[in-house]
Amino acid sequence: MTRIVVVDDQAMVRQGFAALLDAQADFTVVGQAADGAEALRLARRVQPDVVLMDVRMPNMDGLEATRRILDGGSTEAPRVLMLTTFDLDDYVYAALRAGASGFLLKDAPMADLVQAVRVVAAGEALLAPSVTRRLIADFARRPATHRARPDRLRVLTPRESEVLTLIARGLSNGEIADALVVAEQTVKTHVGRILAKLDLRDRAQAVVLAYETGLVEPGA
Repeated sequence: MTRIVVVDDQAMVRQGFAALLDAQADFTVVGQAADGAEALRLARRVQPDVVLMDVRMPNMDGLEATRRILDGGSTEAPRVLMLTTFDLDDYVYAALRAGASGFLLKDAPMADLVQAVRVVAAGEALLAPSVTRRLIADFARRPATHRARPDRLRVLTPRESEVLTLIARGLSNGEIADALVVAEQTVKTHVGRILAKLDLRDRAQAVVLAYETGLVEPGA
């Protein structure tokens, strides 16, 4: 059973999401919060598996709350799925850097929200297509640094580097398997080793790292 906390400053939105998720046989909503500060206290008390986090809230926004909830990088920390009304929200990149596992627009179909929670609960990452485009565009606007890849990427094998490159380009495990002509289970093994070697929580952080280090260039 996936334990969920729903955080949104709009009561009707928060209660609607909570009711939808609680109606799923494999979900249970263990708490609701109206701002980031309340979410932080609640998450520490009830220890959920997933936090559904609004971005823009009073007192403490979702970004700061996410950063504090995930501070320390504990493997037992919850997964955070960010929700926003704006696909060009300035918090997108910062939220991923803070450790968020997913980013979804509030106007996405309800079925997509349910699936998104299942995806991040399973340890995967989820980014709305428009959010991925924003992330890539953000890197594209930055001047090229031409810096060498950091030492931490040197622990990867050539195949693992290839898989990381494909992850950063938005391919699923199945698509990577097709591209490399290997079994999907083999790809899953590679992904697990990449995350472990680079001390990353999930694919979202892997995408960020791949662009930050120059392993993948925007538009390449």
